[in-house]
Amino acid sequence: MARLSYGALASREGSQPLLPAGAVKPGIVHLGLGAFARAHTAVFTERAMAASGDPDWGIIGFTQRSDTVARQLAPQDGLFTVTERGRSAAPLRVVSSISEALSGRDNPGTVGERIASETTKVVTLTITEKGYRIDPRTGGLNTADEDVQSDLAGRPPLTAIGQITRGLQRRSRADAGPITVVSCDNLPSNGEFTRKLVHSFAAELPSAESGPLISWLEANVTFPNTMVDRMVPATTAGDLDTVERELGLRDEAAVVAEPFRQWVIEDNFASGRPRWEDAGAIFSTDVAAWEAAKLRLLNASHSMLAYLGLASGKTTISDAVGEDAFLAACSRMMTEDVIPSITLPAGLDGEAYCAQVLGRFANAALGHTTAKVGSDGSQKIGLRLLSTVRGNLDAGREPRWAALAVAAWMRHVATTPASRLDDPLAAELHAILPSTRTAATVIPALLGCPSIFDADLADHTGFAELLTHWYRIIDNHGLDGLRNEIHHG
Repeated sequence: MARLSYGALASREGSQPLLPAGAVKPGIVHLGLGAFARAHTAVFTERAMAASGDPDWGIIGFTQRSDTVARQLAPQDGLFTVTERGRSAAPLRVVSSISEALSGRDNPGTVGERIASETTKVVTLTITEKGYRIDPRTGGLNTADEDVQSDLAGRPPLTAIGQITRGLQRRSRADAGPITVVSCDNLPSNGEFTRKLVHSFAAELPSAESGPLISWLEANVTFPNTMVDRMVPATTAGDLDTVERELGLRDEAAVVAEPFRQWVIEDNFASGRPRWEDAGAIFSTDVAAWEAAKLRLLNASHSMLAYLGLASGKTTISDAVGEDAFLAACSRMMTEDVIPSITLPAGLDGEAYCAQVLGRFANAALGHTTAKVGSDGSQKIGLRLLSTVRGNLDAGREPRWAALAVAAWMRHVATTPASRLDDPLAAELHAILPSTRTAATVIPALLGCPSIFDADLADHTGFAELLTHWYRIIDNHGLDGLRNEIHHG
């Protein structure tokens, strides 16, 4: 079967990209060409270019940990398909916003070169929490990380923060003008956080470099905060075959997504931007409120369903939310624990949003697995669940349902061998776990992990009692016990 490309599409009827061959000119450098970036940022950008008639925002995409996506896209002229699944799904479409796809690890010098180009006005990134090389003790840049140290020492940088900072350094020396760095990852105040890490990297350079660079960054680079939302499961071999049958061409870079997509952006750009609002993006002065709602309502519920599902043998999120008890627990966590502890953004109906979240999770066509959603839990529960726990405890309320989600995560950690626990802290967590694993031994051990729990939470008797209560039900009574406690407790 012929591969997807402009040439192959020219002789066929059916799905065609919004932008013709040769129309797109590069204006954005993107780090992290995973499925989410292609189904979200690339789609918004293509639609913005098509709607505004301004094609100068093509994406030069760099993969980070692997060259797989670059190898998939290169023979396809950067084209790929997005297949929506679920109610109100749009027909398969070919996306044309990527003008070049390269491996960041194989071409580290090229990343900086493209960032330094005068035609580049925006750098976007979707590198996941792990890609920021965060020191769990300080919350800042992990300067002890071997790759960060090597990037600081002057090798062509391999870390995303090193690539961005070194690229901005080259840009400053080339006098190529102001630029904007846009994080599209699920981190609180992601723009401010990225700015902090970039400035930290710059500050670690020799003084002759750091001083001029930091001054230039302050005057020429902005880091707007954003909130992104679209569920994008991993593409399977079956998905690729389905696209091939429908399109009549082989697309090795195909992505699958739910119909819903959302992007809230702070309008703080240093040197122009695509008209993403023409593609449905929301520009807001209160991104933090949107972000809190998404992290603590949607993402927290996603994690809760993942860990409850893993504890009860449910392999997909739709299976987990199809369990009435788990649906009730999610709903009660959102309405009783989360909404009282956050300020919703103007225009967002909390009740309707919660119902929409649960409806999206029920989309069985996505096949979102509990194992995938439950991965990297040590990096996620702080943002998604512990903020809600703290907010309720500080207000004198019991975070009953958020504690259930945390307890389910603890049991997942304790009952999964370290070699199979998909978490960057797997070895550290298992090193502190006792050999005999019950609620009485596991909970104090994990609460004592300073990379996850601060001292106030670790020492809070009421929180520990809640965790113990839920852990024992999961451990001793399983799904039937959870059903009884959630419905009648």
